[in-house]
Amino acid sequence: MFPKRAMVLAAGAGTRLRPLTYETPKPMVPVVNRPVIHHVLDNLLKHGVQEVMVNLHALPEQVRGYCGDGSRWSLKLQYSLEPKLLGTAGAIKKAEGFLKGGPFFVMSGDGLSDIDLTAMHAFHRKRGAVATMAVKRVDARFDYGVTLTDGSQRIKGFLEKPSWGDVFSNKVNTGIYLFEPEILKLIPRNRIYDFGHDVWPKLLKLKKPIYAYETDSYWCDVGNLSEYRRCQIDCLDLKAKINIPGTQWRKGVWIEGGATVDPKAKLVPPLLIGKGSRVAAGAVVGPFTVIGDRARIGAGALLDHCILFDNVAVGEKVRLHNCIIGPNGNVKENISVFEAAVLNIQQ
Repeated sequence: MFPKRAMVLAAGAGTRLRPLTYETPKPMVPVVNRPVIHHVLDNLLKHGVQEVMVNLHALPEQVRGYCGDGSRWSLKLQYSLEPKLLGTAGAIKKAEGFLKGGPFFVMSGDGLSDIDLTAMHAFHRKRGAVATMAVKRVDARFDYGVTLTDGSQRIKGFLEKPSWGDVFSNKVNTGIYLFEPEILKLIPRNRIYDFGHDVWPKLLKLKKPIYAYETDSYWCDVGNLSEYRRCQIDCLDLKAKINIPGTQWRKGVWIEGGATVDPKAKLVPPLLIGKGSRVAAGAVVGPFTVIGDRARIGAGALLDHCILFDNVAVGEKVRLHNCIIGPNGNVKENISVFEAAVLNIQQ
């Protein structure tokens, strides 16, 4: 029986994404104009999950307000509020009553992936696993902890953020797990407890059958600004199998409802223009630019490799390259901003 329940961890503060996360919780940071958690729930629904528990801490009203009861995905959503963070595993223990009825997935609310959860479950069952971790081969071994396995993919050890000289493995923990309910007994109640530092090492010490499912699917930890930019580019480049909103007006150009583009504006794909936005004459937008809802792009403005949140105003003849502009940002006329600037100006 395929797991019908999942837990989405959405309580993190997102400090490495500041200033974007001062007013937007990390799971609500938009990727192609939909919060990261939206794409996570899309994938859970795609593979047959029916009920989801979401834990909350930072700016919880935004997550709850957007996701609601889950009906927009045909899911049943519940929430677990953590006034004080309990850690990734502590959050699971708090939701024990919801999860103890059968196997369940754990997903990161700030990691974007199109992982095949059906194949992961088949792998888990075939090996009689108590716990299965989805792992992904990456080049930058020093950015993540790695997982050490034997020939059958049984986990034999972990190495936290190794240096380039540690060549044992380049399979990293994606934070996507499949557990049998018995692991809930190993997590203490009302304590800060973490999967990476506590649960997985305990399972290893107890010699439980724990396995690494290696996925070739897309995965990006939207944990810092450089990875966040990369994720947007990859999605526009169709490297991730996710739903890009709007109508594909022509190849690589998606425009959502109510947006208007002056005939004298130039659109360079790939790009996405959000609902109710306006692009004025002489503006050049793209490539690899995402414009949020209700934005205003002034005449003669140039934008490339940019991410604009909702309600952003870009003045006439502004030039933006590789910029992120937070919600309600306002960039005045006749200025140029280049290379990795992050603006979160409120007006």
